[in-house]
Amino acid sequence: MFVGVVGKPNIGKSTFFKAATLAEVEIANYPFATIKPNHAVGYVRVECVDKEFGKQCNPRFGSCTNGIRLVPTDMVDVAGLVPGAHEGLGMGNQFLDDLRQADVLVHVIDIAGTTNEKGESVEVLSYDPANDIKFLEEEIDMWYLGILKRGWEKFARQIQQEKQKVARALSKQLSGLKVTEVMVEDAINSLKLDPESPVKWTDEDLHKIATYLRKITKPMIIAANKIDIPGAEKNYERIKQDFPEYLVVPCSAESELALREAAKHNLIEYTPGNNDFKIIASDKLNEKQTKALEFIKENVLNKYGNTGVQQVLDDAIFKLLKYFAVFPGGVNNLTDSDGNVLPDCFLMPENTTALDFAYKLHTDFGKNFIRAIDVKTKMTVGKEHKLKHRDVVEIVSGK
Repeated sequence: MFVGVVGKPNIGKSTFFKAATLAEVEIANYPFATIKPNHAVGYVRVECVDKEFGKQCNPRFGSCTNGIRLVPTDMVDVAGLVPGAHEGLGMGNQFLDDLRQADVLVHVIDIAGTTNEKGESVEVLSYDPANDIKFLEEEIDMWYLGILKRGWEKFARQIQQEKQKVARALSKQLSGLKVTEVMVEDAINSLKLDPESPVKWTDEDLHKIATYLRKITKPMIIAANKIDIPGAEKNYERIKQDFPEYLVVPCSAESELALREAAKHNLIEYTPGNNDFKIIASDKLNEKQTKALEFIKENVLNKYGNTGVQQVLDDAIFKLLKYFAVFPGGVNNLTDSDGNVLPDCFLMPENTTALDFAYKLHTDFGKNFIRAIDVKTKMTVGKEHKLKHRDVVEIVSGK
């Protein structure tokens, strides 16, 4: 599972990415600071189950502080997109192709309107960030459409003459975009197109299919960055009203990065996503740093509840993709062979069954599945039992 961070140049996209991952990426106040995509690990917040068992967990990956488990997820920071990218403008199709692996997109926008459509710095509030949402939708739609239309007339005739199933043929053509046969069938039915006569489909029909499939395969959340700049809040409220189909989260990537760096250097105690922090080394903070922390607390945390960076990631995984967390464990033993308590936590897709989870743990567990046990209730469940968020599950399998 990949979270793709996208947006035009110079709007804080790489700052958002670094804040979410603490990866070493180039951050600069000019367009195209990022040329090649950066890959790193971000984390989502899960209320840990260890306290329910009177234990302290020992995560193999991520961390757990004060009952908040940070579970890793892969992220990719794609270089800035500009209008006309699908035609090769900017770095064009190279950037779009980098998005193929993404399951969900975080679209970082400059909610304070301090950068124009090319990513150049302009006066505060002089550019409408709504334009960026529209342009990115159009660029990705046109990218999908371009792939869809490659040799379309010949393709459509062949399907019709050979009486192939159009949904199956199209899903193969678009498989690189994670499009499935069911998705194409849903698109055809929703748009009321004739599956027996694809040659009659118009360019407008194909465009609608591209848009439909983009929305399913690349769901998007809006990170309204630079919310701490005076005047940005009005833009944020307007964008929320104008784009009700999106989750729009107020965000200050610079604030989150400052807090995480301060925590990394043991200057403060801070858990990503929290609404406060605690200074633990005031003697090591200079006046500038102290004022910066005061600004973040007053203008970001107290006002919005958090910096937005962690909320964006959590909402992308849990609300858009509808994943949930499952812990492997045993009724009589919550530790692994090294004595680590509840060492693992897996992010699983919606409708995951006990058998699916068994295969996730190990192929042999799935092949030799006997039963599963809900560790919290100690109830035995079958392979078709659907798991839920924060379940602790023991898999019993044969040899």
